[in-house]
Amino acid sequence: MPGIASAATSVVMAHIAAGTSSIRVGAGGIMLPNHSPLVIAEQFGTLAALHPGRIDLGLGRAPGTDPHTARALRRALTSDVDAFPRDVLELMHYFSPDEGARVRAIPGEGQDVPVWILGSSLFGGQLAAALGLPFAFASHFAPAQMEEAIAVYRHRFRPSEALAKPHLMLAVNVFCADTQGEAALLSTSIQQAFVQLRSGKPTQLPPPVEGYMATLGPAESAMLSQLMTCTFIGTPDDVGPALHAFAKKHGADELIVTSQIFDGAKRLRSYELTMNAYRRAG
Repeated sequence: MPGIASAATSVVMAHIAAGTSSIRVGAGGIMLPNHSPLVIAEQFGTLAALHPGRIDLGLGRAPGTDPHTARALRRALTSDVDAFPRDVLELMHYFSPDEGARVRAIPGEGQDVPVWILGSSLFGGQLAAALGLPFAFASHFAPAQMEEAIAVYRHRFRPSEALAKPHLMLAVNVFCADTQGEAALLSTSIQQAFVQLRSGKPTQLPPPVEGYMATLGPAESAMLSQLMTCTFIGTPDDVGPALHAFAKKHGADELIVTSQIFDGAKRLRSYELTMNAYRRAG
């Protein structure tokens, strides 16, 4: 997809993990319908062997592609609702030591790779609960079913070897700057990109535009109003307490923050301000 470095997730993760020493590096995520479970187990088993205790694997159900691309990937898109759960279980099996198995993932076998279920609807919450796995909800772009999915996940959760109780991560958009005006301007890049995406014309992340919202019609404005329910824009004094309140309200154990800011330096600055503000507010 234009503007998102998602074509080779494990390669990007390897680069990030090699350039850091302590942070966890996770996939958010691997759209499993596009991949063989064995290949993903081998890739993430290799990452875990190279960077022990630092690799997480997030699995999503959406193919995120079209039939032509699926054919090029040598994958067949299917409407079988059981295919994704089966693939998740198959992948998890490859991480379990089983010297008698006819097919083994080496060095994936025996590696400690936490598996997360990703979702933007009720299905992900239901599956994560049934398998006793941590659940990450894509509230940063699909907040409509967030509260219902959280409730389903908690109500139906079954303890497993991986997890004794529910563990929830929520995704948020954050645009943090020294002034409210600058933060608002920076946020217009994602607003433009989202409108383009929902209009069927995905593009690379565009530069910010003054007064962008004023140029939109009612349909585009309504589209963005939903996106903004899990978007935080402002100074550190605004963002830190607001993120804490959001996490507390929904019982999130973790937040995953995305700041789609056109200027790389300003994006890093936003993350730095956000991190420090969140620590102070806590």
